[in-house]
Amino acid sequence: MSREFPIGLTPPDWLVRNLQPQQAPLNWPAIARAAIAMALPFTIGLAVGQPAYGALASMGALSGVIGDTADAYRMRILNIAIPQLFGAIGVTLGSAVYGHGWYAVAALTGIALVSGMISTIGAVASVSGLLLLLNSVIGAGLPLPGAWWLAPALMSGGGLLVLLLALLAWPLRSGIPERSAVANTYRTVADLLATCGDDPTAAYDAARQAVTQSLNQSYDLVLARRARHHGRSLELTRLLAQLNAITPVVEAAPAVHQSGQPLPLQIRETVRHLAHAVETGYTGPIGLDLPTPTGETTRAVDHALRHAAEVVTAPDVDPRGIDDRLGRPAALRIRTARAARNVLLSSGSWRYGLRLAVCIGLAQVLVSTVPVPRSYWVALTITFVMKPDFGSVFSRALLRALGTVAGLVIAAAVLSVVPRGWWDVLVLLLLAPLIPALTPRGYGYQTMAITPVILLLSDVLNHQGTALLLPRLVDSLIGCGIALVAGYLLWPESWHTRVGDRLAEAVADTAGYVESAFGRPEGSVVGAGAGAGKSEGPVVGAEVDPAARARMRRRLYRDLSVIRTEFQRALTEPPPTGRLAAGWLPLVVAVERIVDATTAARVRVKHGAPPPSPAEVTQVARQLRELSEGVRESEVLVEVRTDLTGPAESVLEPLRQEVAAARAIASPH
Repeated sequence: MSREFPIGLTPPDWLVRNLQPQQAPLNWPAIARAAIAMALPFTIGLAVGQPAYGALASMGALSGVIGDTADAYRMRILNIAIPQLFGAIGVTLGSAVYGHGWYAVAALTGIALVSGMISTIGAVASVSGLLLLLNSVIGAGLPLPGAWWLAPALMSGGGLLVLLLALLAWPLRSGIPERSAVANTYRTVADLLATCGDDPTAAYDAARQAVTQSLNQSYDLVLARRARHHGRSLELTRLLAQLNAITPVVEAAPAVHQSGQPLPLQIRETVRHLAHAVETGYTGPIGLDLPTPTGETTRAVDHALRHAAEVVTAPDVDPRGIDDRLGRPAALRIRTARAARNVLLSSGSWRYGLRLAVCIGLAQVLVSTVPVPRSYWVALTITFVMKPDFGSVFSRALLRALGTVAGLVIAAAVLSVVPRGWWDVLVLLLLAPLIPALTPRGYGYQTMAITPVILLLSDVLNHQGTALLLPRLVDSLIGCGIALVAGYLLWPESWHTRVGDRLAEAVADTAGYVESAFGRPEGSVVGAGAGAGKSEGPVVGAEVDPAARARMRRRLYRDLSVIRTEFQRALTEPPPTGRLAAGWLPLVVAVERIVDATTAARVRVKHGAPPPSPAEVTQVARQLRELSEGVRESEVLVEVRTDLTGPAESVLEPLRQEVAAARAIASPH
């Protein structure tokens, strides 16, 4: 007999989404590094009779463990070392105002403003801003042992120990993560080709999203290193050429799926064979067992695969002939200047910085006027929760509270049963690996894993035992409450403002992509994201640079992937935000299919199909721009006109159907 919730007790969808664990493989090397990096400093501290020093170093290692998420070795340096520098600055500033009352309130509020602003630059800057504020709060709330420089040195040393362990295999495995990423991209393309032509469109859509994510990751890894090598590394140049070579295969996939005819098994196996060659660095002869092409789409796949095989097995690659499909990153000096300018002039940067500063300021005023035991935990909670780039603030506050309660249950058992001293080393060896193991499952699971570890280390500094538990719970709930009210409810940044405008930009950019795919008609305009309102001069049917078209398509899919992630985050929020996101999410899928249909039409034309007339192209682009304006101007679904006609035998007929479907989605039902 099934046991179901009564109708009145069925949990809402947004709550189920929040509590559902995400699926992710276990990163065993990161798990081992966490155990060693957090237990070793504490062991040394006990051995020399300074357990407090060991606890501080283990706290620093905790921040390194949280940042130990990259596969490429150079990215590990950025993800761990740079945040440690900001963390050292933070604990130094916090210690300087410890016990200074309102000066500490003003200092932490100012640091929160700076932390919030720099967090908008990118992923590494976000973690750096987090650690800057986090360690400032610890320094201002805890009496740290030793001279002023000792705590920053110990905490940074603990984080750098994680980095050292992460780089041990670099001499033996240099370049392997990048090759593995590119090979995995080839495998995801093989999976995509396996779904082409099948009836379940959902399987094809999921495979296409996997290809987009894999391409994003591979290009990020390769281009991040190539920015430093400036094209001198032949290995990285080969990897970039191999990534570019798989792009025509990806572009042919929509045409195959549109045809409704599954591809022969030999084609998928050929792509997997190429993936193995990429991963092993094989450059010898490769036998291609490809069937004879029978139409436009199969000719496109055959041509693309033969080109990819030539590139993968080529022993030498000319760096001058390789185009960076997303653009080579600018020099570090230029990127730094650009980031500084964006931080200072961006309204989003100031808005987020002010939100974080208001929350931290309120927390510090509260704990300065009301006696709250271990009050620095209030600000710590806000620091972790107020990271919208890590997820919805509402969801993180909810999961933080639930994760803290679960973590306190574990901490209560540890603090009440395990005696202080060498037994704590064994506990750290058991608990520390849970952090990298549970972090990919979701923020609540990460909080549950971190809570008993940080309480154990705090007990070494304060010797309060189980007396820490109730204050920890109260402070966490106060922090979550402040973040929800002052950092979420009081800021009228609706879901439409955060996501709707970006979706409108993507739809407008899709119109520009449609025009570029068939030669931009005279007097047309580029999509909003590529310079809206700028008149272009090519005559009807003029050819657009294939590399520029490929970059446009890659950026479109990347933007749509980010937008999809934002929508999925919005689904975890209660109504009306979650309900609005659920209503608009199908439009994101529809826009992805429009890009696919455009690419399929372009592939068919390239391999023999009659090109569409300029009037057809202009009509589709105009309809997309009207849809873009409708999305931009409304927070709810609005009725839109659909007026798409043309020859039924045209290559644009499937595209017109997708555009009509997208406009129908944007209309209320």
